[in-house]
Amino acid sequence: MNFTEKENFDFNDLVEIMKFLRAPGGCPWDMVQTHESIRANFIEETYEVIEAIDTKDSDLLKEELGDVLLQVVFHAEMSAEEDDFDINDVINGICKKLVVRHPHVFGDVKAENSADALKSWDDVKMQTKSQKKQSEAMDSVSKALPSLMRAAKIQQKAAKVGFDWDDVSGPLDKIVEETAELKKAIENNDAKNQAEELGDLLFSVVNVSRFLKVDSEKALYDACDKFTDRFRSLEALAAERGIDVKTASLSELDSLWDEVK
Repeated sequence: MNFTEKENFDFNDLVEIMKFLRAPGGCPWDMVQTHESIRANFIEETYEVIEAIDTKDSDLLKEELGDVLLQVVFHAEMSAEEDDFDINDVINGICKKLVVRHPHVFGDVKAENSADALKSWDDVKMQTKSQKKQSEAMDSVSKALPSLMRAAKIQQKAAKVGFDWDDVSGPLDKIVEETAELKKAIENNDAKNQAEELGDLLFSVVNVSRFLKVDSEKALYDACDKFTDRFRSLEALAAERGIDVKTASLSELDSLWDEVK
């Protein structure tokens, strides 16, 4: 097939193009890739989709979703070459999963609202994965997730069996407690304990964000942007006053920072 003369493509074309690129005489780079070698590409493309969503850029979202879809087809093709599974097996699996995990749509389970639907999904998920203990459900949370996101998901699993604070005051108090323990570890110059207590403190902060229904990952993302924007304003203000930020004292920088805030 001459792909260069085609105007409009469909999903099957994408699969065929990927096969062509991997076949003898195809692309030298594509031919030598493995699941492991393009692992980071999948992560990168996923984050670019998120950026397109955050910036509400429809054209970019369309493009980045295509890049993610390419990663799916790429991995499926490599597995097909190993006689493991192909893209049709991937599609068959997700379709079956959607039907099984929506008994409130395709079965006789009732779900009056979004919360009921989510509970139904989670119940079926535990059953299909033979998870009898909630700790097993926690273990199923991917360790490759960003740690703030993983912490929130683990906390949600614990909350489903009632192991949770009554309100936000609990985790807020825990932040104070963990901060004191971190200070003690610092005073004792205990590096191992410092890392442990810092982790506990971050875990508690995620708990607060969960109660506030704030995405901790997104909150930190926005905080990074805010810090960068303010520092840019600090640099501009310093330039106006003939101050070199590279040689300025901390007190000078603090004063400029307070102004731009």
